[in-house]
Amino acid sequence: MTPHFTFDNSYARLPTRFFTAQPPTPVAQPGLIRVNERLARDLGLDPAALASPEGVAILSGNAVPDGATPLAQVYAGHQFGGWSPQLGDGRALLIGEIQTPSGRYDLQLKGSGPTPYSRMGDGRAWLGPVMREYIVSEAMHALGIRTTRALAAVTTGEDVFRERRYPGAVLTRIARSHIRVGTFQYFAARGDTEALQLLTDHVIARHYPDAETRLDLLNAVIAAQADLIAGWMSVGFIHGVMNTDNMSVAGETIDYGPCAFMDTYHPDKVFSSIDRNGRYAYSAQPDIAIWNLAQFATCLLPLMGDDRDRAVQQATDACHRFPALFTDAWLARFCAKLGLAGEEEEDADLIHGLLDRMAHGRADFTNTFRRLDSDARDGFDDPAAFDTWATLWNARRARDPLDADESAALMARSNPAIIPRNHHVEAAIRAGLAGDLAPFHALSEALQTPFAEHADYADGPRADQEVTQTFCGT
Repeated sequence: MTPHFTFDNSYARLPTRFFTAQPPTPVAQPGLIRVNERLARDLGLDPAALASPEGVAILSGNAVPDGATPLAQVYAGHQFGGWSPQLGDGRALLIGEIQTPSGRYDLQLKGSGPTPYSRMGDGRAWLGPVMREYIVSEAMHALGIRTTRALAAVTTGEDVFRERRYPGAVLTRIARSHIRVGTFQYFAARGDTEALQLLTDHVIARHYPDAETRLDLLNAVIAAQADLIAGWMSVGFIHGVMNTDNMSVAGETIDYGPCAFMDTYHPDKVFSSIDRNGRYAYSAQPDIAIWNLAQFATCLLPLMGDDRDRAVQQATDACHRFPALFTDAWLARFCAKLGLAGEEEEDADLIHGLLDRMAHGRADFTNTFRRLDSDARDGFDDPAAFDTWATLWNARRARDPLDADESAALMARSNPAIIPRNHHVEAAIRAGLAGDLAPFHALSEALQTPFAEHADYADGPRADQEVTQTFCGT
């Protein structure tokens, strides 16, 4: 039973300096971990066909579907602020672009073998990072935050060597596209204005068809990122590696490496083992987004007219609009978390007042917001500090257009009951490495309904379960 895909590979029609065409490297013995049946149906695909031996062959890279044009995309990027002139898909291949009832999507295999951009790596992925990205990306989607998606995960029957031997795996990723700020940087750094023009036209046609000018494109990407980062902040998500090559111009969360969701709230929380200076800490994410967008704006300058000074001023003004756009999106999300439909000038102070008390009181981010109307105070080291804030909050709610029931309903649909807590994700990975995929499947299923109560996944970790560091999935 061979899966059917309808391909229309627009990126492959760009000049060959945009990519290297090559097939995936076959694996020894592919085995199915999971097919995302909901996503498959949304894409007009047959989950049973994907789970068949013929489907697993495609998902592992052992077979290339009809109409596909496998390729590794080239890009550059700033990694932790340092410039890398050539990066690219070192362990992934864009198999092609599929036409679906809900639009055009990239079909990509991660862990599909070495490419010219592997930089001496094996081009493979091990089971842990594949499971992590599957769990977290699908949880983000269920939380209503734009993200790449996981269509399937398979084992390879081969070992991958990192600090020790691990079972290999391949993730099938779905995305609006895999074009990054770093893709633009690659050509801008080479002074390849023709390629920049082609890439810009491609992105406008694919993602922002209402953009009539290059400045319109810049403004659209800035607006998309402002909304995205506000979404991250509203659920306590820390990306961990906000390099320019990890910022999608489509406005989706991409590349789940050392990502994590906070348990105990603190604005300076960092999980990534390689982020030793807190560059990508929770509270730093909006500022890093501006920094990345400034790099994107710089790439577009050669396309914004002959008057360089005017182009620089326009691009600068566009980037300077990010804080207001982000603040508006942040306020909308956090006001909803407090059960407020209207907005007052002091609402930002009210939100920050709660967050400050949470940081000092070592309160759990997710459970504090979820339980504001019940027992949130019990999660604070000093419950009296919460009580003082709650007096202000209740006075504000009394002035809001929503009545008590409407406010409670808004909070229930704005504050998840569960998130992919690090200790549950790590427990699922450990079980998977031991051959037991049941915890992975159970966690994945629960996270599809994050606003429903799931007692097994709601509590924060015990001291002996706490995850303090996460690692890139190489």
